[in-house]
Amino acid sequence: MYVYINGEIQEAGAARLSVFEHGFMYGLGLFETFRIYNGHPFLLDDHFHRMEKGLESMNIPWKYNRETILSQLHMLQKANGWKNAYVRYNISAGPGNLGLSTEPYETPTVIIYMKPLSPLEGKQTASKKAAFLTVTRNTPETPIRLKSHHFLNNILGKRETGPDPEVEGLFLTEQGCVAEGVVSNIFWRKGNALYTPSLQTGILDGVTRSLVMRIAEKYGYYLREGCFQPSHVIEAEEAFVTNSIQEIVPLTEIDTKVCYHKETTAVDLLQQEYALHRESLWKAVDIF
Repeated sequence: MYVYINGEIQEAGAARLSVFEHGFMYGLGLFETFRIYNGHPFLLDDHFHRMEKGLESMNIPWKYNRETILSQLHMLQKANGWKNAYVRYNISAGPGNLGLSTEPYETPTVIIYMKPLSPLEGKQTASKKAAFLTVTRNTPETPIRLKSHHFLNNILGKRETGPDPEVEGLFLTEQGCVAEGVVSNIFWRKGNALYTPSLQTGILDGVTRSLVMRIAEKYGYYLREGCFQPSHVIEAEEAFVTNSIQEIVPLTEIDTKVCYHKETTAVDLLQQEYALHRESLWKAVDIF
């Protein structure tokens, strides 16, 4: 397996970073995870516009250029020989002196990780169970949650859930509102209304979350964002989680509520529409 580091393709086992990397020393770094479907990096523009905005708050000057990113991805795809892949694109502050810096990080470190995924045809068929966690969602360090190196809260949530990949832990805020999954955003449906926690609960503004909301509007669902109690989810007719790797995953149960996914549902419509755009869509606003 090969990785990309600052313009070079290196064998993963031989790749090295400076011990003075401030992404390691002080957690100054962001990452985006996304899928490449048959050579197309899905929703690339949305992922990197989010990253560009987040890096600005970390004092890491960086501007998104689609052609530059595509060139880097093609280099790594060619080295690994994969047309369908999971990608983690990481930008961290770069090496610096000991101590906290107030100056901009002008030479950030760019690392791209990649692993192969099987080609997908049609809508996803996977499902998950879910359970509300006792570990609460931490509050973001900035007004908007960043996809940063600070992942201990997620790790603690995963430890509580356990190693089973088919079980998703669901965070509550300190106020008891439903927040998000350990690695996902959550939605649920009652009648023609689709509910999801608002960004004010401190959740990540998920790229797939945004796309799902646009697709739902296309199909006439009434969208409601807010602070909701767990009972509101338990009483729903169906529920599902979303992320950029697993796409749209129906939940078969949450705690004591079982058998959500029975017939043709919102999930079916959303998955079908999602599958139509995997190999072509650059940003969610182009869905219409």
